[in-house]
Amino acid sequence: MTLTRPCIAITPGEPAGIGPELVAGLGDAFPEARLVAIADPALMDNVGAAVTPFDPSADPAPGQLEIVPVQLDAPVTPGVLDPANAAYVLETLRTAVDGCLQNRFQAMVTGPVHKGVINEAGQPFSGHTEFLAERTGAPMPVMMLAADRLRVALATTHLPLRAVPGAITDERLSRVLRILHDDLIRFYGLPRPHIVVAGLNPHAGESGHLGREEIETITPVLERLRGEGLNLTGPLPADTLFTPRHLADADAVLAMYHDQGLPVLKHVGFGHAVNITLGLPIIRTSVDHGTALDLAGRGMAESGSLQAAIREAIRMSRAGG
Repeated sequence: MTLTRPCIAITPGEPAGIGPELVAGLGDAFPEARLVAIADPALMDNVGAAVTPFDPSADPAPGQLEIVPVQLDAPVTPGVLDPANAAYVLETLRTAVDGCLQNRFQAMVTGPVHKGVINEAGQPFSGHTEFLAERTGAPMPVMMLAADRLRVALATTHLPLRAVPGAITDERLSRVLRILHDDLIRFYGLPRPHIVVAGLNPHAGESGHLGREEIETITPVLERLRGEGLNLTGPLPADTLFTPRHLADADAVLAMYHDQGLPVLKHVGFGHAVNITLGLPIIRTSVDHGTALDLAGRGMAESGSLQAAIREAIRMSRAGG
């Protein structure tokens, strides 16, 4: 399969949320790619999508939404969660991942899921990032969100705040920075990407008075990696890092934890930001929003982030797929 029209698998996510109708509304927005929904055909029909069965050997006309069927386990009411469909949500992800690993798809784009209802169904699930890493055998996934020129990656992902300091280890930080460095080169064409690194503590530890993680872990890692040729600045206090002076020549920011970096990113680009998982053997992008159960079935959902995620998946598949 050539990359003249890459096949992009799309998982609509929680069936009672806005994901299915967002996918249904894509229309002919991306004639340069083949969009393949991994979903229940009846669900997609209910939200007004015209779909055709996916055939890897075919060359359908631009603008058609193709589908690989995965059956729901229970009827869906928009806006109403049902743990009975948690297994369905996970099966759509497995199908998309396996298709990427088998080169049936050049990338996957994920719609929003509801972690709570999946866990209520007895399926341990902390997020797409961790699930995809386990399914692909990737030892260290890196979560990065991008909006306009701002890219924010995370040293840790979905952890309780009390667990973050113990997770900021020499090994983790070194691997995350190397993956971020390498994938910025691979997918963004940056020969020597400049990464600005946040400290963990207020004022980056205030010379040890507000915490010693910067002195004992973060700074030694940055110094060692600079010796290997990585272009790194930091650790900088997070409250002043996201200012024009520090971001002017930054290709990416590495935040130490989820809510240190992502509020800034989403303030800049909510509704058109893209979630990207680096460090995987496949390309995965995602929307920057949740299931929006209160909007489901009302025709009010906006597809800007989904379209941005698809656009980024297409670009990444051409750049380094």
